[in-house]
Amino acid sequence: MTDYSPRALVDSIVEGIQEKKGINIVVLDLSSIDSAVSSYFVVCEGNSSTHVDSIADSVEEVVRLKTGEKPFHSEGYDTSQWIIHDYVDVVVHVFQKQVRHYYDLEELWSDAVRTDVENIF
Repeated sequence: MTDYSPRALVDSIVEGIQEKKGINIVVLDLSSIDSAVSSYFVVCEGNSSTHVDSIADSVEEVVRLKTGEKPFHSEGYDTSQWIIHDYVDVVVHVFQKQVRHYYDLEELWSDAVRTDVENIF
């Protein structure tokens, strides 16, 4: 296990998302919210179940290469509508567009500091 800051983990996650052209990446800084389950959420979307799988796999690979970390828990690969990688300090949410819109995590956690990451393609 490598020492890393939660922000370095977020940067690696964003890189993994961008590697597979994840769309509409948002970083929510939850660190000042007492009831938050982690310090950060990273949220993005893919165009299909295959794209969501690809993004989630890339995140896991890039994070492992950059930080040596593996997710504490992952779920959602059975339908690939919403895949979660839980790195404890940071939780990654990779959605299909309609599912992201339905759950609207950005609104649910609207008191978090929000950073929109520009699409790079």
